[in-house]
Amino acid sequence: MRTIAAPRKALIAFAVATLATGIAQAANAPVTVAVDATANRHPISPFIYGVAFAPSSATLKDLNAPINRYGGNTSSSYNWQTNASNHAADWYFESILDDTGATAGAMGDAFIAASKAGNAQAAITIPMLDWVAKVGSGGAKLASFSQKKYGAQTDADWQWFPDAGNGVLASTGQNVVGNNPADASTSNSVALQKSWVGHLIARWGNAAHGGVTYYILDNEHSIWQSTHRDVHPVGPTMDEIGQKMLAYGHMIRSADAGAVIFGPEEWGWGGYFYSGYDQQYGAAHGWNGVYPDRQKHQNMDYMPWLLQHLYQDQLATKTRTLDVFTLHYYPQGGEFSDDVSTAMQLLRNKSTRSLWDPNYVDQSWIADKVNLINRMKSWVNAYYPGTKIGITEYNWGAEGYINGATTQADIDGILGWLGVDYATRWTTPDPSTPTYKAMKMYRNYDGHNAGFGDTSVSATVPNRDTLSAWAAVRSSDGALTVMVISKALSGTTSVTVNLAHFTAAAKAQEWQLTSANAIKRLTDVGVGAGRISVSVPAQSISLFVVPKG
Repeated sequence: MRTIAAPRKALIAFAVATLATGIAQAANAPVTVAVDATANRHPISPFIYGVAFAPSSATLKDLNAPINRYGGNTSSSYNWQTNASNHAADWYFESILDDTGATAGAMGDAFIAASKAGNAQAAITIPMLDWVAKVGSGGAKLASFSQKKYGAQTDADWQWFPDAGNGVLASTGQNVVGNNPADASTSNSVALQKSWVGHLIARWGNAAHGGVTYYILDNEHSIWQSTHRDVHPVGPTMDEIGQKMLAYGHMIRSADAGAVIFGPEEWGWGGYFYSGYDQQYGAAHGWNGVYPDRQKHQNMDYMPWLLQHLYQDQLATKTRTLDVFTLHYYPQGGEFSDDVSTAMQLLRNKSTRSLWDPNYVDQSWIADKVNLINRMKSWVNAYYPGTKIGITEYNWGAEGYINGATTQADIDGILGWLGVDYATRWTTPDPSTPTYKAMKMYRNYDGHNAGFGDTSVSATVPNRDTLSAWAAVRSSDGALTVMVISKALSGTTSVTVNLAHFTAAAKAQEWQLTSANAIKRLTDVGVGAGRISVSVPAQSISLFVVPKG
């Protein structure tokens, strides 16, 4: 196997576009969707429809998003006392004062205030990295890899801060080594973060009284040696992260017994099985099958070992330091991009199977059965019973295209179907995009916060690669909601939705999103003999709201 660098995370608004396939819009084979309102019933957590870094309170309200995550690489180095972050490998390892100014904690407070104003709860990342950002006199930027100090480098922030290099020497093409972490950072500690948590509780109240509920134990630890190599050039071991999660988890729990603690926020496939130390060692030694850190821990996979470690501490201390087992997942075949070639669209249509299909072999370098959600559940059941699960970063790309929208709609359906407890997309789609509107289809399709049902029920289809469907019952009015997602790149599809064990009214609402990039309410459709018969266009999302008869 090989590892890859963490996905570069930037807020990118792709231009809305539709794809001219040049293929005649011929009819596809008809599809039957079988819905059973009494089968496979379980609650759908509202917290699977979360986002990250929502640009405004209005956006949160429009999406009816329940949770807004502050995370990512810069969050590992946030210094609440100076209100600054080091932007790590994402931006030339610069320590920069936040836009909210030099007031202690201003960034976090502004984020929480905006989330609350948007009727969402903030999820706040607590740094566990050994170093956090410092800034110069008057809030001046500082560089971890100063060209004046360490020599010319292969790239630098020529426009804004030319002294800030990328940490790769121009003379050798090799990384700068032996740099002083104190150049742009200052020591972090449990005590420093305890003071921030104390500030948040004093400012906003504790979790039981409307304050911050969700705390996240840092971000993507097993690639610190890449993203934060200015202060952590050696990959962290299992023991290091296990000890840090316990220390910071106990601190948060002692400060606020009602807090919900997330972790470990690992980056992806390699980080599920290998510590940062072993990922770095494996990359340097050709992935020869020797992994020193694993060998010290009974050759256990990293995530199972970590869960077991935390569980053993709970048994000993009678204190739970992790409430939600959280991972990140980005498809590795190029989907996380704006590539909308026919081949890539078809891959997006299929690769969501890595979230749920036990028989699907991922077609990227992973070349294995990911089966992510079921895998997470099995790990929790075996190693830390009672822990919830969350996918707190994911993105399948093509945000500005209908193919990205149908993929997002499919993911939202999968998360509810398999009973995931929390999910936050990276980041928040631009409101002009189809992907943003796909999220609205589940939470606010009518502009009045009407949404998909909150009790999942069975919905089966012949082939989810071409047309998927998800169904739920809505507790507010007893309506049955059915989301039908046509992934076909061209052609209309005749769809018959059979409704079993549900007494339906004579007509159902139909709401639809297509490449025209607008959610529209179509003419109500008839429900005869427990059946809906419609024709859906290529690359479309159709929501049927079936009232009780």
